[in-house]
Amino acid sequence: MTTSARRSRSTSRFARSSSLRGLWLAATCAVLAARPAAGQAYERVRTPVSLAPPSATALLRDRPWLGPVASLVAPGTGQLLAGQPRGILYLAAEVWLLARAVALRRESRSERRYFAGLAYAVARRRFGGASVDGPWPYYEEMGKYVESGSYDRNPTGEFQPETDTTTFNGHVWRLARQTYLEDPDVVPVPGSPPYRAALTFYQDRAVTDAYRWSWRDARLEQDVYRASIRASDEAYRASTNVLGAVLLNHLVSAVDAFVTMRLGKNGVFPQVVPGPGQDGFRLTWHAAF
Repeated sequence: MTTSARRSRSTSRFARSSSLRGLWLAATCAVLAARPAAGQAYERVRTPVSLAPPSATALLRDRPWLGPVASLVAPGTGQLLAGQPRGILYLAAEVWLLARAVALRRESRSERRYFAGLAYAVARRRFGGASVDGPWPYYEEMGKYVESGSYDRNPTGEFQPETDTTTFNGHVWRLARQTYLEDPDVVPVPGSPPYRAALTFYQDRAVTDAYRWSWRDARLEQDVYRASIRASDEAYRASTNVLGAVLLNHLVSAVDAFVTMRLGKNGVFPQVVPGPGQDGFRLTWHAAF
């Protein structure tokens, strides 16, 4: 090989190596230039994002009372306006509790219609009269006594209360004599003031003929009637307790929103965000008084 050929090959090798070095230096510079932009993007990603729109945030900043009032009216709305995801829990609890209260009240009314219809069909129909609905204590007493007893044992003459103490009216007359007479076992003197007081007590509380009942020869139906009474009563009490829980949910949500407004936009709950390093994290807690 001649000297000129050797020089030409060495020159071409040097040129190729120089171009490779240039490409490597250009790539290195591009990577170094992109690192600040990537770091800024990483910071933007790990920065907590508020769920509330800017207008709501500004409104709450100007009117700090708005969040607690909104949560008191509709639980969870104050938290959601402040960008707090836990407001969804208050709203979900509100919807579930209201649905449960409505269902329990509907069940109580359904049981009431059932035992009222059963009472008229079995215990009251034999005495005739229209199907007149009575008050709640009246139906409770129907479950305790087999018969109501007559209201007046002498409808064509002087008024005579029921004396059979196994019936409801007889029990009322016994209680009236114990209340107003010195000796309830002694026959009272008609027309005397104690007798008139006892008679007024009886007439105000005894069951009239329009509501008279008898479960005699229908004790199984009376047991079913008692079970329906208990079911209606339990459903009504449960619905009342659920409505109390609804009120408590309103109060807790309002207090939570108030504390959130006092302690800052992040509330009383610390927030964990990604930190420097691959496995690092940072605990933040903003408070403003």
